[in-house]
Amino acid sequence: MTARALLADLPAYTALKEHAAKLQFASMEGLFNADSNRASTFSASAAGLRLDYSKHLLSASALSSLFELADQAGIRESIEALFSGAHVNTTEDRPALHTLLRASSGDGQESRFQEVLSARNRMQVMAQTLYRGEHNGYSGKPVTDVVNIGIGGSDLGPRLVTQALKPYHGDVRCHYVSNVDPADLLDTLSTLDAASTVFIICSKSFRTEETLANGLAARDWMLNAGATVAQLEQHFLAVTTNLQAAKDFGIPQENCLPMWDWVGGRYSVWSAVGLSCAVAVGWENFSEFLAGAEAMDQHFRTSEAHNNLPLLMSLLEIWYCHFFHASNHVVLPYDHSLQRFPDFLQQLTMESNGKRVSAEGQPLDYGTAPVLWGSAGTMGQHSFHQLLHQGTLLCPVDFVLPLNSHTGADQQHRILVANCLAQSRTLMVGRSLEDARKALLERGLAEDKAAALAPHLAMPGNRPSSVITMDSLNPRTLGALLALYEHRTFCSGQIWRINSFDQWGVELGKEISTEILGQLTDARDDSAMDAATDRLISLWKEAQR
Repeated sequence: MTARALLADLPAYTALKEHAAKLQFASMEGLFNADSNRASTFSASAAGLRLDYSKHLLSASALSSLFELADQAGIRESIEALFSGAHVNTTEDRPALHTLLRASSGDGQESRFQEVLSARNRMQVMAQTLYRGEHNGYSGKPVTDVVNIGIGGSDLGPRLVTQALKPYHGDVRCHYVSNVDPADLLDTLSTLDAASTVFIICSKSFRTEETLANGLAARDWMLNAGATVAQLEQHFLAVTTNLQAAKDFGIPQENCLPMWDWVGGRYSVWSAVGLSCAVAVGWENFSEFLAGAEAMDQHFRTSEAHNNLPLLMSLLEIWYCHFFHASNHVVLPYDHSLQRFPDFLQQLTMESNGKRVSAEGQPLDYGTAPVLWGSAGTMGQHSFHQLLHQGTLLCPVDFVLPLNSHTGADQQHRILVANCLAQSRTLMVGRSLEDARKALLERGLAEDKAAALAPHLAMPGNRPSSVITMDSLNPRTLGALLALYEHRTFCSGQIWRINSFDQWGVELGKEISTEILGQLTDARDDSAMDAATDRLISLWKEAQR
């Protein structure tokens, strides 16, 4: 891919600054009053999802300039490069072909697609054998529990999908361990029977420190429970490229599924990393999950800008980060099953786009990824929503709302939907000082007390939000939702001119951790860290005596 101009140098950037200046103090209600079709005009749908982005400080002319910005950034060329296998991961000189993992055809990547199909077929056999209760442990008991041991993308994606699709679970229970804190593993194992438990160790290198530490502890647990070394293969599977390390651990090659260097960890749930998900929900439902993502892929690749959901969401991110100085973005899924969704998105967006240099290594003089956070509604309404409504930070919000619930508890779901729509509307309309004063008077307060208290009840409004709806949360719509945010992240990275597919920022911490671990293990006191770290190392050593 050829080098392009940085964001602030694109011709449309100046026009967008002018649009933002005009809209800075505009009334969203006024925008609706001026355009009776705004709710339908500022919306789009694809792959079972609907995006309503009408409650934004955005005019038709500003949106048109955002489309021009995307064109000038070469977004169409970038999308095609992603799907065609170009080396969009420039610093590691490799493609980013996570879309191939959920594809139903090779589309120019036949060799890699055959590898994917082979792995997918083997994964299906493993998943179905466990899902149907046809795999027995060392004592002859059928396996009832599967524990996925991984970290980062080898944990967040599978954990989210398994929890989100709980209504589709079979009889085998799936658990997740990622924290090297021993309490994570011990708490998980405390209710399990070793004779009926299988572990899946997800580590491309089979050397990830946290994952290997937990894997070795799980291995000892199994041996202490009565399994022999030879029987370990009945209880351990691996997703890795390091077959020798897995074999040394006790996992034979036939129990290993591959990972590829052209798929980053945070994009890997569609691969064998998703084995635990397939065990939990069965292969048919996992295939629907892949199909939903593929439907979003095709939409993203072929749709025009004005209907392209990932591009629209990316342009909104660019709009607020650069022209309204928003440094935060909030995602609020109004479905308890999606409570892990913000955790997943934190890695996807901030590990991908938390960069300070361009793809060519040029320092950037503008901000990139905002801080992403959130939680499942309605819990946040009684904690951080206060900041969203009355705080000094501008935090654009994505509400995610399935319109139907699997629970059958229609009245409670009706309350949930009312809360979601109310929060979106309240962010937009706010409450004026005069309305606050009148409300207090209606409560029976005296004029002077109402006037004094009114500023505390007033809300500025004009806080932007999008609402993403789906008829129901199911394997297909979940796949589309995850793919939507993957492609949104990619578009923003391309417009910012950064490489969204490396993560060098995590490496230095790992290196220093290794150095400190050596000092914690060695009895010597001649460490060479900074004074504060040296002191903390000494405190730890003293506490062990």
